[in-house]
Amino acid sequence: MDGALDRHVVLVGFMGAGKTMVGGHVARQLGRPFVDVDEAIAAGHGPIAELFAEQGEAAFREVEARFVREALARPEPTVIAVGGGAVETPGLLHDDRATVVHLPVDVEAAWQRAQSSDRPLAQDEAEFRRRFELRAPLYVAVADATARDADDVVLAAAGVHVERGALQRLGGLVPGDGKTALVSDPQVAGIHGMDAQLALGSRLTETHELLPGEEAKSLAAVDRLWQELRLDRTGTIVAFGGGCTTDAAGFVAATYLRGIAWTPVPTSLVAQVDAAIGGKTAIDLPQGKNLVGAFHWPARTIVDPALLETLPEPQRLEGMAEVVKAGLLAGEPFWVLPDDELVRRSIAYKAAVCLRDPYEQGERAVLNLGHTFAHALEAAAGYEGVTHGRAVALGLLAALRLSGQDTGVVEDVLKPEPVRVDRERAWQAMQRDKKTREGEIRLVFFNLDGRPEWDVRVSERDMRRELDRLIA
Repeated sequence: MDGALDRHVVLVGFMGAGKTMVGGHVARQLGRPFVDVDEAIAAGHGPIAELFAEQGEAAFREVEARFVREALARPEPTVIAVGGGAVETPGLLHDDRATVVHLPVDVEAAWQRAQSSDRPLAQDEAEFRRRFELRAPLYVAVADATARDADDVVLAAAGVHVERGALQRLGGLVPGDGKTALVSDPQVAGIHGMDAQLALGSRLTETHELLPGEEAKSLAAVDRLWQELRLDRTGTIVAFGGGCTTDAAGFVAATYLRGIAWTPVPTSLVAQVDAAIGGKTAIDLPQGKNLVGAFHWPARTIVDPALLETLPEPQRLEGMAEVVKAGLLAGEPFWVLPDDELVRRSIAYKAAVCLRDPYEQGERAVLNLGHTFAHALEAAAGYEGVTHGRAVALGLLAALRLSGQDTGVVEDVLKPEPVRVDRERAWQAMQRDKKTREGEIRLVFFNLDGRPEWDVRVSERDMRRELDRLIA
C-alpha cells in the first residue's frame, strides 16, 4: 500500500521504553519532523507532574488526547512519541493515518529508569507495576509492529517484516483478505513452493511460474503472466523468488487492472537486501536494463532470512555485492554481520533512503552506486553469462576508483574479475542508462569526505577508461 509512504509513525510503550530517544533517531533517518507529545504538553501547559497534581489524571488524559489528535492531524508524515498511558484512552490510536509501533521494555528495566524521575505514576513501585500489567495487552492490541530499535521502526514504517521462519506464517502476514496469486520461478517453486502454498492456505487461488533469471524480466514473460492472471482488484500477487521474480511480478502488479496489491517474499540475498525493497519494479529491453518499470510500493515485504540457508555460495556472493554497496553508503561494515543482522541492517538502510525519496527525485539515486557500469556490462552480455552481482561488484570498483576511494573492501569481499563482453556494446548500453540526463551520463560518487553524492557529471574519457578496465 502506498500509504507506507505518507503515514505517521507513532511510538507507544511503557515509561522508560526509550520512545523519545528512538523517535528522534527515526525522525532523522526518515527526514521527518518529530513530536514528543509529553514534551509538547509540558511546553503548552507546564510540567506534567504539576498538571497531574492540580487537575488529576482524568484532566491530563483529556489534554493528552487533544495533543495526540493534533499531531495525527498534521499534513506531513511525522514521527510521534506518545506517553505510556495514551493507550488507556479508547480509540485514540486507532487511526488510518498512522503506523503504530510498540517499543517493549522489561518492567525491572523500566522501574530502574523511571523511579528517580518526577513522573506522577512512577512515585509508587506497586502502582507502577500495576500500570505495567494493565497496559501490556493494550500496547499489543494497538500496535501494527513491535520494534527493539530504530532500525526496526524504520522497517515497520516501510512495511517490511523481517522474521526467521516467516514463510511458515505467510498466510497471516500477507495483508488483505482477498485472493492471492503465487508467482515464483521454477527453482524456488521446486524447493519452497509447497511450503508457500500450504502457508497461504485457502487464500491461494492460482500459481504461476516466471522464467528463471533475467528472462523473467522480458516483455514476453510478463505478457504471459498478464494473460494468465484471474485476480480481481481485491487480489494480491505474492512474488516468491529472487530479484528478477520480484521485479517482474511487481511490474505486473503495478499494471494489471491498473494496479493491484503485491507482496514480495524474496528468497535470495540480493532480493532480500535490495531488489524487493522500496517499490521499484521493472523489466528489461534489449537496449538496456530496467528501462520499462513503475514505482509500486508493496502492501508488505516479507523477509525470512532462514531461506538463505539453501542458497548456493555463488548466489550468496551475488547478494553480497548489494550488502557491500549498502554498507559503503551507510559507512558501516554490514558485510561482517551474521546473516539475520546483515539482512536487517541492510534493508533498514535502504528502506530509510526510499522513504525519504520514494520516487527517486533526489537522494535515492545514491542507491545506484556502481549500477550504471553494472547494467552496461549486463546488457552487453545480452543478460547471459554476466550475473547482476558480478556486474555490481565491478561497477562498485569503477565508482570507487573514479572517486579516489579505497577499493580494498570490494576486492577482498567480492573478488571481482573482468568480464568478456563487447566493449562498444557496453558503451552504447551505458549511454542508454535510465539515469542519463540531457544526453549526459550521471554517476554516484564519494566526495573527499567519503560521503556519497549523486547526479555527478564525469568526463566521457574517464568513464570509458574505467568501463574498459572492467572488460577482459
